[in-house]
Amino acid sequence: MVFDGNTNEGLIAHSDSDWAADINNRHSITGYFFKLARSSVSWLSQAQKTVALTSTEAEYMVISDCHRQAMWITNLFGEIGFPVSPITICGNNQGSLFIGSNPVQEKRTKHIDIRYHYIQECIEDNKVSVVFVPGNDNPADMFTKNLDRLKFIKFREQLGLTFGPSKNA
Repeated sequence: MVFDGNTNEGLIAHSDSDWAADINNRHSITGYFFKLARSSVSWLSQAQKTVALTSTEAEYMVISDCHRQAMWITNLFGEIGFPVSPITICGNNQGSLFIGSNPVQEKRTKHIDIRYHYIQECIEDNKVSVVFVPGNDNPADMFTKNLDRLKFIKFREQLGLTFGPSKNA
């Protein structure tokens, strides 16, 4: 892991979901990671606890889970005297970002558990922000899908992982 302090980049998160990936129970896969100074500092890949009825719902659950981790990191940094500006969470589903940014309760999302709607309050309070990234440019794909070699190498570099010189060289 290589931290590049010269970039002056704060915390940023990338999130993704693989909707209904488990063919046995149709639970989606949640994946996200946080970068600080261009290097990964926190990550998660796991099955979601409930079945998502749509890909938008699965993605909304991911950004909500990711935002709870963002709040934990913000509190940790605050306790050690290192204030953190609002953390940006990148996602590749515009519907889920819209639901998170607009606290209006719609009929189609009313069934989503309250634990997932907490992100709306945090966005309103400017604790986190959510932004769209195209699916082909979302490095969180590494945590939810099997990737081809080129995409894997591209995203591995975006995680801030590098390989040093070989011990045999």
